[in-house]
Amino acid sequence: MNRRIRVLIVDDSAFFREALRYHLSRDPDVEIVGEALDAAATVKKIEELNPDVITLDIEMPGMNGVDFIKKIMPGYAIPVVVVTSANARVFDALRAGALDFVVKPSNRNNQDAFFSELKAKIKGSVMVNHSFLRTMSCPIPAKPLRQPKYGIIAIGASTGGTEAIYRIVRDLPENVPGIVVVQHMPPVFTRMYAERLNSSCALEAKEAENGDRICPGRLLIAPGDYQMRIKKAADGYFVECRQEGKVSGHCPSVNVLFQSVAEKAGRDAIGVLLTGMGKDGAEGLLQMRMMGAKTFGQDEATSVVYGMPKVAYEIGAVEKQLPLQEIPQELLKALGY
Repeated sequence: MNRRIRVLIVDDSAFFREALRYHLSRDPDVEIVGEALDAAATVKKIEELNPDVITLDIEMPGMNGVDFIKKIMPGYAIPVVVVTSANARVFDALRAGALDFVVKPSNRNNQDAFFSELKAKIKGSVMVNHSFLRTMSCPIPAKPLRQPKYGIIAIGASTGGTEAIYRIVRDLPENVPGIVVVQHMPPVFTRMYAERLNSSCALEAKEAENGDRICPGRLLIAPGDYQMRIKKAADGYFVECRQEGKVSGHCPSVNVLFQSVAEKAGRDAIGVLLTGMGKDGAEGLLQMRMMGAKTFGQDEATSVVYGMPKVAYEIGAVEKQLPLQEIPQELLKALGY
């Protein structure tokens, strides 16, 4: 790394600001350039210090973190990593434009994991596509499907993925084939995210449980800290969720899901790999394509981080690379609209 990443810490707790400063400043690649406790102070610090990334709490005095991202941050091309407790408003922050989030540790036993994850996301922020624009596409009117050509849709995503997944599934009618999703996210938040999707699209979205059937109109989100695979029965597909170790650095892992889809569904599946750091899902998508599945990847211009889909494209796993706003239409065309 050529220079240290300049970080501005924003949190109304002096104790937590000090903890962040202490642990982050011990990393040779990170420089803490300032601290702020509310929105007004943050704006002054941004203009004075020009940080590379901001860590931001959602709950602040005066203007909260979500409103701050909506109203203030569009004027600054600075990535925001939300640092919060278990709070469903984190999805509002992500929709407003936050890069990612990390959950505050509930006790001393998981502090090391928290700071390790936060450092990784701060360092990953330098890969962000600063020209990315969250352009909204018009929802596609629901039409009855003819007999679909595929029986299952598998989607994988990481950084920027919560909004990307929403932008795809909100445009799909309730009778599309069953959808299985891995979005890198910790426990509790996978359930919250599924509930958000369930209330905002035509599909039945839920956090997956072991043995859940994959059926038309249902969207299953892999639970945090569980690896999710698909299995095939005589009358269709279902999911298996197990607490296992990380694969490709993640649990749940996109590779684990995609590899099971390649093995069990083959040419009966469509795979979609979206924005995210690293390369999780690339090898699995390649296996899907080699087994006859149709595969799509998100393009660089509309990815928050062009990492996972880039690797997939480079190794030949992506049959068609597309802007995010075109993926719903391509899915429907492939399914036989």
